[in-house]
Amino acid sequence: MADDKKIITTSGIEIAEQYDRPPEGFDPQQDLGDAGACPFTRGVYPGMYRRRLWTMRQYAGFGTAAESNERYRYLLKQGQTGLSVAFDLPTQIGYDSDHELAAGEVGKTGVAIDGVWDMETLFDGIPLDKVSVSMTINSTAAILLALLIAVAKKQGVATGQLSGTIQNDILKEFIARGTYIYPPAPSMRLIADTISYCREFLPKWNPISISGYHVREAGCTAAQEIAFTLANGIAYVENALAAGLKIDEFAGRLSFFFNAHNDFFEEIAKFRAARRLWAQIMKDRFQAKDETSMRLRFHTQTAGSMLTAQQPDVNIPRVTLQALAAVLGGTQSLHTNSADEALALPSAHAAEIALRTQQVIAYESGVTNTVDPLAGSYYIEHLTDELESRARKYISQIDELGGAVAAVEQGFYQREIQKAAWEWQQAVERGERTIIGINKFAAVNELERTGLLQVDEHLDDEQKKRLRKHKAARNQGMVKETLRRLQQAAAGNSPLMPHILECVENCCTLGEIADVFRNVWGEYRETVII
Repeated sequence: MADDKKIITTSGIEIAEQYDRPPEGFDPQQDLGDAGACPFTRGVYPGMYRRRLWTMRQYAGFGTAAESNERYRYLLKQGQTGLSVAFDLPTQIGYDSDHELAAGEVGKTGVAIDGVWDMETLFDGIPLDKVSVSMTINSTAAILLALLIAVAKKQGVATGQLSGTIQNDILKEFIARGTYIYPPAPSMRLIADTISYCREFLPKWNPISISGYHVREAGCTAAQEIAFTLANGIAYVENALAAGLKIDEFAGRLSFFFNAHNDFFEEIAKFRAARRLWAQIMKDRFQAKDETSMRLRFHTQTAGSMLTAQQPDVNIPRVTLQALAAVLGGTQSLHTNSADEALALPSAHAAEIALRTQQVIAYESGVTNTVDPLAGSYYIEHLTDELESRARKYISQIDELGGAVAAVEQGFYQREIQKAAWEWQQAVERGERTIIGINKFAAVNELERTGLLQVDEHLDDEQKKRLRKHKAARNQGMVKETLRRLQQAAAGNSPLMPHILECVENCCTLGEIADVFRNVWGEYRETVII
């Protein structure tokens, strides 16, 4: 007897009880090809994990630079292969720790960075020519990159040896996350400037990580995550081309950042569909000639929004399945969330277990033994095709609105995400989507969780004291002069990165540099979309 139960994915794809044949018109040579060759459905590198595992990059940062440095050294000792830096909210939105709006936020959601002295401490004893560094920073990304370059120089590391990524994706801040400072136009100018600077001086650096992660965390579907991310990518490419760059000069260093959500097979198909669609966009829309420009390289983080404060240990198998989906989908870099993150910043023990989860997948599971092991699965290929089709339709809608920036300004993204988030929450409340510990198998009288990381409440006083000390010791004349030159560049059309680097090397603070841009460009005020 046939099962009449209707099962629909987050993207609205109805799942058949059984798949007996490949999708209509499926051509393995054209739709799959080989890993490392266009359209990259099977992966962006030949051999994939048989030749090199993904970078295990646990997102970390809290309190002072010294405390975060201690955590980084610990994680590297445990086998982590790259660093991922979390910054506190004042750093993200361009305020020094002594600003009145920073009160109570210093070091809480990440590490506090006020100037080059903090960055030196953050990477003390960590060789920047050997360790890849990812920095989750957007509005102030250019400043943090300049700070890293300044520290590398002090270590004797040439800029050409630096490898890593700055997130630097302002469009998703306007859409879903909120840590923007300046209006869209000057924000996009800063991004084009960092892309140009990195092309010339940091050839191993990814100047942007175009992020679907945060729009998924805000509540969008898998198909929307692909579409909104790639539409933003199109906007950044057009922005760089308008700034005078040629497509094959910079496109190979663009990187992406995706979410690994709960629906195991839909997520695997999502990564494959995104790769194939981006290759087609770069080849057909932008006439890229170099296949490197067509590769969609991406970092993945497991879904923070799916972590539960109830029964937090259940987050371990939940994260394991999400991470496995990312690996089977061909990620280049991976962060696995810690079990206690719904309650606090990760404790050292929870972060270690999260890292060990990746290591078990890499070294014990056997899933790395062959490229794209689920290729040819009728189910996977149907999902891949369907997600690509749905994402393509969304991108066409965004094009009709005038592109990603116009879609942001008109509230298109925001409305679509709000609708999807509402539908998800209603489905959970009706019991149509199960969350263990929330609407099924909930525990009664759960014990209080112990061992959580707590940030010292007196931290902001210590950070402000250090800031005052370094401000007093610097050459005040050079501070004023370099900030003046930066203001002139911001008001004109000159490249900004050389001036930002000059400022940080003369001990200007992050807040002082951000204030120069605030004074010239103003601040963005969001239009509320309901």
